Amino acid sequence: MTTPTDRNRLDEEGSPYLRQHADNPVNWQPWDEQALETAKEHDVPIFLSIGYSSCHWCHVMEEESFEDEGVADLLNEHFVPIKVDREERPDLDTLYMTVAQQVTGGGGWPLSVWLTPEGKPFYVGTYFPPEPKRNQPGFRQLLEGIADSWNDPDERADLEARAEQWIQAAKGELEEVPDQPGSPPGSERLRAAADEATRRADRTNGGFGRSPKFPQPSWVRLLFRAADRARDDADAREYRNTGVAALYAMAEGGLRDHVGGGFHRYCVDADWTVPHFEKMLYDQAGLVSAYLNGLRATGDEFLGEVAAETLDFVERELQHPEYGFYSTLDARSEGEEGKFYVWTPEQVHDAVENETDAEVFCERYDVGSSNFEELDATVLNVAASVEELAEQFGMPETSVEERIERAREQVFDARGERVRPDRDEKVLAGWNGLMISAFAEAGLALDESYAETASEALGFVREHLWDAETGALSRRYIEDESGEPDVQGEAYLDDYAYLARGALDVYQATGDVEALAFALDLAEVIESTFWDADAGTLYFTPGDTGGVGVRSQDLTDQSTPSPTGVAAETLLALDHFAPDADYESVAERTLATHAGKLEKRPLQHATLVAAGDTLAVGTLELTVAADGLPDDWREPIGRTFAPDRLLSVRPPTEEGLAPWLDRLGLAEAPAIWAGREARAEPRSAERSNGDSRETSEGPTLYVCRRTCSPPLSDVEEAMEWVEEFRPA
Repeated sequence: MTTPTDRNRLDEEGSPYLRQHADNPVNWQPWDEQALETAKEHDVPIFLSIGYSSCHWCHVMEEESFEDEGVADLLNEHFVPIKVDREERPDLDTLYMTVAQQVTGGGGWPLSVWLTPEGKPFYVGTYFPPEPKRNQPGFRQLLEGIADSWNDPDERADLEARAEQWIQAAKGELEEVPDQPGSPPGSERLRAAADEATRRADRTNGGFGRSPKFPQPSWVRLLFRAADRARDDADAREYRNTGVAALYAMAEGGLRDHVGGGFHRYCVDADWTVPHFEKMLYDQAGLVSAYLNGLRATGDEFLGEVAAETLDFVERELQHPEYGFYSTLDARSEGEEGKFYVWTPEQVHDAVENETDAEVFCERYDVGSSNFEELDATVLNVAASVEELAEQFGMPETSVEERIERAREQVFDARGERVRPDRDEKVLAGWNGLMISAFAEAGLALDESYAETASEALGFVREHLWDAETGALSRRYIEDESGEPDVQGEAYLDDYAYLARGALDVYQATGDVEALAFALDLAEVIESTFWDADAGTLYFTPGDTGGVGVRSQDLTDQSTPSPTGVAAETLLALDHFAPDADYESVAERTLATHAGKLEKRPLQHATLVAAGDTLAVGTLELTVAADGLPDDWREPIGRTFAPDRLLSVRPPTEEGLAPWLDRLGLAEAPAIWAGREARAEPRSAERSNGDSRETSEGPTLYVCRRTCSPPLSDVEEAMEWVEEFRPA
């Protein structure tokens, strides 16, 4: 039989994950017209392997199978083998992962799918060992069996019938909208979701569920929001305590990198001890947001410190020199998962100059427990409090803290001499949007410099991924080996929604009208490209996936927040600046369409539930008329817990506002700005010749939630109005 593909084409691809497989003896193809047409021309099935660069089991399957000449011969002779980076093609990943979950009840990566030449799946799994074990077929055996079945007319007919059944089932799940929409969910869904989260909470170890333990930042944010709505009753305390317990468990366990900052992907055990060590940009973004919510909701400064440490890690290790953010740090170095991050007592003592400092550090982080058996070393976990260590070593708590920090710095320096994990240097539009939002939030709650970082990152994405002439966003930017940019990939709803949210948050943190204008440009595309008025929903893809007739939706919160939920939240906010676009009706109809799902499974739709809550109670508008947000107003506003807040900075005068209206294409000021100019206020200094006071135009703040405060010049008084307008 003629080999369908004559060579491995992945050396032409920009994705680091695909390039990892460019030297395999398998004649890998990217997912493109050439590969799909080759399968049809030769009438052979497609073997599709989906993964990502930091996926541990993807590396394992490559080493065991895809580098094996015998396996490669089978793949090359009987199939068109295609590799897909799930981070570049989430549409394909969603479609075929849905099939895997429907058929097997589970999923994961690497995702292994056998397809008809038309792209319809007839066999699916994840990692396959090279030889049969644990009641699972070996990969070579599987390839031989599927090739034989495809070439037998009767068995092939069964495979094709199965493929049609599976693709229709996936289509039903991904595209389904109810015949009759319900009413948009109100605040009662928020409370139901929080109740579910508390039922699923791990009372012993913090977080949710058993092993493996995932961060679930959307659930944590929802708990704090529900606590705010419940005010001071027993449920409010329960919600708040559950959220705080999750944040502390993650911060003190092995999920967090106690030496260099940032969080790993998830933990394999129930007590947060041993993680899978990859570090994903979206996890950093979601967790920073969750910790900032905890800071605002409780005033606990430790939570703010964790957020700041995580942001500092991202700036140091995941930032492009021109300020965009890279995607991932791998779990492995020197072929060993976790080798960069784990420690033995001997290694700590070699790194730390002072013996007592080293002993305190080891006691603090349980070094010597050998909790990571694969390398007979320790994943750092907080094992002893500062108070306990002060008593144990007979020294003041301040001395313990100084010794821990001094040792940490020296351990960090020593770790820098190790072989570092690989970095996936894709800059993804959507993931950058999430990280931009986190930095912008921190620019209000922690330090203004973080807002500057957010603004610079937004500028990078606008420059490299946005085509202002066509109004189109590309999904991915990467530089090739010569440093030349490689920009490609159609963007999806998550790219537009997350980036629109990021741009809006930059505007809130900086008062930059250009960021607001960009958010509105993205919202326009969301409405024109992803909104289906007949179905009453926002789709994830501009069209169907891969030409197989499936157009998916993405409604649930998983490792990232629901793109549909983020789009709904963002459209509700941007409606204040584009009243003629009527973005609120898009959000409202989307929520109404999926009301039944939100009622049945509110926690799985946490971001949509939050959007429904905002729709029900109205946005909290904070309009500041000033030449920028006053420095002494930043922290009171940024530290106040108000999850539905929309901070709108506008020029102080009507004359100053006019260029903004021109920039946004508005004939008149929207209600959030109209009549809200800076007002005259008395100065405190008296004239020398009497009691009359001078007056001057000063920064003015308006607080509104469907009704408004008077113009205010005192930010603390404004925060009292925020409390007054807090919904029940």
